Amino acid sequence: MIFSKNNGPSKLSRRDFVKATAAMHAAVMTSGFGNVYAGGSDVIRVGLIGCGGRGKHDTSNLLTCADNIELVAMADLFEDRGAGALRGLKEQFADKIKVTPETLFSGFEGYKQLLKTDVDLVVLTCPPHFRPRHFKAAIEAGKHVFMEKPVAVDPVGARLVIEYSQLADTKNLTVLAGTQARRMTHRIEVIKRIRDGRIGDIISGQCVRLGGAMRDWGPMTRKAEWSDMEWQLKRWLFYDWLSGDFITEMHIHELDILSWAMGSHPVSCIALGGREVRTEPEFGNIFDHFSAEYEYPNDVKAAYYGNQIDGATEKCYESIVGTKGTAYTDWSQSFIKGENPFTYDGEVPNPEILQHQDQINAIRKGLPLNEAKRIAESTLTAIMGRMSAYTGRQLSWKWLMNASKLKLGPEKYEFGDLPEPPVAVPGKTMLV
Repeated sequence: MIFSKNNGPSKLSRRDFVKATAAMHAAVMTSGFGNVYAGGSDVIRVGLIGCGGRGKHDTSNLLTCADNIELVAMADLFEDRGAGALRGLKEQFADKIKVTPETLFSGFEGYKQLLKTDVDLVVLTCPPHFRPRHFKAAIEAGKHVFMEKPVAVDPVGARLVIEYSQLADTKNLTVLAGTQARRMTHRIEVIKRIRDGRIGDIISGQCVRLGGAMRDWGPMTRKAEWSDMEWQLKRWLFYDWLSGDFITEMHIHELDILSWAMGSHPVSCIALGGREVRTEPEFGNIFDHFSAEYEYPNDVKAAYYGNQIDGATEKCYESIVGTKGTAYTDWSQSFIKGENPFTYDGEVPNPEILQHQDQINAIRKGLPLNEAKRIAESTLTAIMGRMSAYTGRQLSWKWLMNASKLKLGPEKYEFGDLPEPPVAVPGKTMLV
């Protein structure tokens, strides 16, 4: 797939894509094949933890990105979902799927069993609540990690990821985050020019993502045989303890780009939000709209607006205002207006392939690549917005990093009773 500035994604076959990007990434496709990985071969052995749609998607891209990569182990909370994902991947990549009944695991402890196998690289795509514990276990087991965003749903989890990012460095392990927007050529080029001073000193910013209620994300009707835990896991996007709410699970992309442009995480935040449209029980306890003011260093203010409401105007972009001009970027274009105008008019190779190529190249060449701290900080930026909106309180980054004890989720993991978490009420929900 090539992303075009004017036309959006245009479909190419996997073979065509590899040909189209071979010149740019020849080193990735051919270097380092003399290295020896688990099993005494030059094959990078992959394990997938979390076999839903995102897990299958990321694994497909990973198996596409280079030669000598095999999927050898899988784990999911649900046995049938793991088996179904395995069937689908075998149809697409018959020669690269080496999973056996002995390396297909399920249940809350399945990830531990997978990490005992001789995989080199693990893909972490379970609901975000589980990301910190899975990341910690993977690094302790000496595995390279690709993990989807966000990497936590609360400050305790985000801080754990930052802590274990340091251990990853001492073990020479690569860690890649699923923030593919950072590898979009048009965005890279406009950020370079912001860094070079093309818009002058930054005075304000804005990121916006509006539209789409996501109603069909998971089953809409609960089966009688499903326990509370199973129902919430199957509708995980709509529970804050599993997803972090949509500002964290989805809009982290826009907030990550905002902080990238600013060159820093925010220092404080005050936010608003609520639940006006998605009020039915199947929408769990999350909000359907947020707005926030983030303050960055040097008293620079940035606004965020986000919703998931059907029928609303749809917008998705980031804008950075400087003393000499304004930079704009979205998922298909970037430009600068002002004293130093610029418009990116080149092609954008598929960033979801490029991110995996970068990691495979780093593994094979022994290069440093660790995005864990950065993605944890962007996750915490989104969490800060949610916590401020839920409680009605202004929050500081310093307090979030050093004092907050918020840790969402049940005390134990089992398929049984689990009370529905309450919907937050600003001004009444306690700040923890």
